[in-house]
Amino acid sequence: MPSPDPPPFAFRPLHAGPLVRVLEYRCRACRGGPGPEEESGQTDIVLLRRGAFCRHFGRERAIADVNQVAFFNRGSTYRVSHPTDCGDHGTVLVPGPRVLHELVRECDPAVEDRPELPFPFALGPCDPSAFRRHLALVRRLTRGEADPEWVEETALGLAGDLVAAAFARHGRPRPARPRTTAEHADLAEAAQAVLAGRVGERFTLDDLARALDSSPFHLCRVFRRHTGLTVHRYRTRLRLRAAYDRLSDGGTDLTALALELGFASHSHFTDAFRREFGVPPSAVRGR
Repeated sequence: MPSPDPPPFAFRPLHAGPLVRVLEYRCRACRGGPGPEEESGQTDIVLLRRGAFCRHFGRERAIADVNQVAFFNRGSTYRVSHPTDCGDHGTVLVPGPRVLHELVRECDPAVEDRPELPFPFALGPCDPSAFRRHLALVRRLTRGEADPEWVEETALGLAGDLVAAAFARHGRPRPARPRTTAEHADLAEAAQAVLAGRVGERFTLDDLARALDSSPFHLCRVFRRHTGLTVHRYRTRLRLRAAYDRLSDGGTDLTALALELGFASHSHFTDAFRREFGVPPSAVRGR
């Protein structure tokens, strides 16, 4: 009798402490959606290790991938779609209510007036340090090598930095015309979806702009304003973080990995990796 297919979405608890919980999740959904309306059962922060997903809030949407942290408020409703065929895999940080309130109040005292909506944004940046700390936390928890106090301090420090970075990005910019803002967001997020789904493919900025019915200059300007990174930097980070994750599991041929992820050569890959993470790829492999 054939074994049943694994569920399309699954959680695995990694740590349950008095200040914060850490869970791993896997979603095996293929490209498609948006699906039916969902409601968030808790306030949490989601960091991705692989893949991407998109939340739809009416006409607005927010794509989360390894460069973008997703923030969920308890009770918020949305629909989910998947821009790639690889599903997504990541980590959920769930600070306790009191800790969460303190983290947000540090950045925005006005949270006192909206305790039910601590995160006034859906996404925030994940810089190289945060991504590296996230993977180190998960690896040690998975291998049973982590002291609970270290986990609590590391997870809360990471959550605090992610919240602060999100507030720093969003701030209170000068209002723009609503239609222009929505159109720019659509263009940038469409570019994110293409980049996340074609990490190892080689194509030019002009190819990307044509695929999105835009000019390269307009795309570059809008993309950087929306994500905080150039298109080239964003794609390089997608590739390097995919490499870091693969190398952490050990046993990967560096030249083959470099070519598979779209780098021109082993040396190009090694130089980019060292600039991003401060160590060569060989230092990460199997660590």
